[in-house]
Parts: sequence; C-alpha cells; structure tokens
Amino acid sequence: MMLRDRDYVETLEGLFFCVVGYLHPPDKYTAYLKYVPSQDGLWSRGGTKYARVIRRYHALEVKESMRVLEEKYPHYVHYCPVRHIRISMVPREDIKKAYVPRERLAEIVSSPGDKLEEEVSRLVDIISEVSKVNCSDLGVTGSILLGIHNPEFSDIDLVVYGCSAALEVMEALAELSGREGSPIRRPGRDKLGEWTANLINLFGLSPRQAREIASRRWNYLRFHNRFFSVHPVRKDHEIRERYGEKVYYPVGVVEGECLVRDASESVFLPAVYRVEEVEIRGWRDVPEVREIVSYEGVFSSIFREGERVEFRGKLERVHVKGGRPYYRVVIGTFEVRDNYIAPVL
Repeated sequence: MMLRDRDYVETLEGLFFCVVGYLHPPDKYTAYLKYVPSQDGLWSRGGTKYARVIRRYHALEVKESMRVLEEKYPHYVHYCPVRHIRISMVPREDIKKAYVPRERLAEIVSSPGDKLEEEVSRLVDIISEVSKVNCSDLGVTGSILLGIHNPEFSDIDLVVYGCSAALEVMEALAELSGREGSPIRRPGRDKLGEWTANLINLFGLSPRQAREIASRRWNYLRFHNRFFSVHPVRKDHEIRERYGEKVYYPVGVVEGECLVRDASESVFLPAVYRVEEVEIRGWRDVPEVREIVSYEGVFSSIFREGERVEFRGKLERVHVKGGRPYYRVVIGTFEVRDNYIAPVL
C-alpha cells in the first residue's frame, strides 16, 4: 500500500489521519491527526459525528494534535531515527482503511451524492477543460474524501498529481480568475487581509512581507460562493528519496538570507527551494546550505528563481548514503517559533 501526501487513513479506533509528505518508515506512515469521533462534531457519516482536531496545517497546531495523541493514543507517536524527531506516525497494522483522492474524485464525477459533490464535479470539469489536465490527474481530499463533509459549509480541497499538471492548473486558474463573469474568482480584500494578519501572527513577518506573500497565493480561490484549494502531489517517478537514504541531524536555529536557485519542486509539500549565496547571521564559516525545505504549505510555490529571500528555521546536517554531507534549513518544525521564508523587500 503506497500512500502519499494528502491521502488519509482511518484507524481501528475510527480516527482520521492525513498523510504528510513521502518519507515513511517501512511499517508506518507519517501523518497528523485531523478528525476524531465526537458527539459535538460538525462533520458526520453514517450516524457518527466527527470533530476537527486542527484547523490548519501549521507546526503549532500539529504539536497540539501530538499532545492529544500522547494523552489518549500514545501508540501513534514515535521517534524517527532518520529525522531525529518525535512525530505522529500510523503503523500499518492499525489502519482500517486508506482513502485516495484520485479514486474518490472518480466516484464523485461518476455519481455525485449531494449538492457539494455536484459542485466538485462542475469545478473539476472547468479546471480540466481549460488546463487540458485529465481528470485522472486530479483528486479531492479533506472531509469530502472521507465522506464526512457538510454541504452547507465544507470547502473543496483538490489535489493535482505531478509537477507538469500542477503548472498547467496554476496557469488555468490564473486565466479563469481573471475572466469577467467567471465562477472562479480570487479571494476578496477581506480574505487577503485575513491571510496577511495570520502570516504576521503565526510567523512574525512584517506587514509588507505578509501582504506580498498573501498576494502570491495561487491555489486558494472561490468557486461561486465556496472556497476551494488545490494541492500538487508528486507522481511515483517524482518521489526520489527512500526512507533511510538520507539521515537528518539537528544543528540549531539559524536565520539569514540567500538566493533561490531552483524553485521547481516548491509546488509540493514539503516545498523544496534549492539555494545559493547563503548568508547566516552570526556565523563566520557558513556551512554548505543547499536547500530550504518548508512543511508550511503557505510558503509552497511562492518564491521565484533568482529572488533573494530571508529565512529563520532549523539547520540540519544531511548525511547521504554514499555521498558527502550537506546542510538544509527546515521551516515548519516544533522546535522553532516564528520560522519563515520571506522576500527581501
């Protein structure tokens, strides 16, 4: 069973976890707890109500979900000897069912079950027609994937498989959101203001930096009166690292500036920016930092090649099997508050 970013698993206890990234031990999946059975839940399926544990994918919220797991379900918290962190992981033996976005979308397109699923089908038809991306390279995740969605308030969370298809969808959404009378629109001033405030509060960015990042977000839009998002996911041939081929050792907290050399893999989560001309404040002999890797989705596909950025995050030394070590900076970890990537303005 090969699972990837944005897939979900249901455990034997009825917990729903969202799979994160592509680095998983042979017997477990790295995932964060998203929904739990609850009498007060706003989501439901088959008579069971569910509550959402975290509102958004952010390091501090995931840390809170870890606290819940350690108190009630400690067998889902494990030490990872490859990443040298304690993180939530679901053992394969505890999985009741796996949910795959591509398969669920095919079901919806074939036979929508309610008004929200009808909206999903129409939205996907529009995106596929304009982008020329086949529906088989699209999927739906989140509450709709699980069938626990509420048609009155649930958003639509889509996935697109592969870098090439993601770029085509990105271009199509830019075109559609700029057409007069299009049902797909950019968020209004109020939403951009909300994003800006969140970026300031969560990451300690300046108002100018926060506004710039908020204005560059391409994958959160409106379809008629409903918000939707699009999340690129790697295809098989784009998953280039096997668990254990690299080992990551924490070094410390760093901040500095660099130049983005290659942003081609920044559309995915984690977003990878290969960098050069790295300057780390307070360090005389700067280690060989090759990349900035962000687990914060808000920084995915934001920065351009040739752009100078500043950063604050966890410095890791990467040991490569059969190669020489190098360093990377990781954004979106429990250990570092106010970690970020931001344009130098």
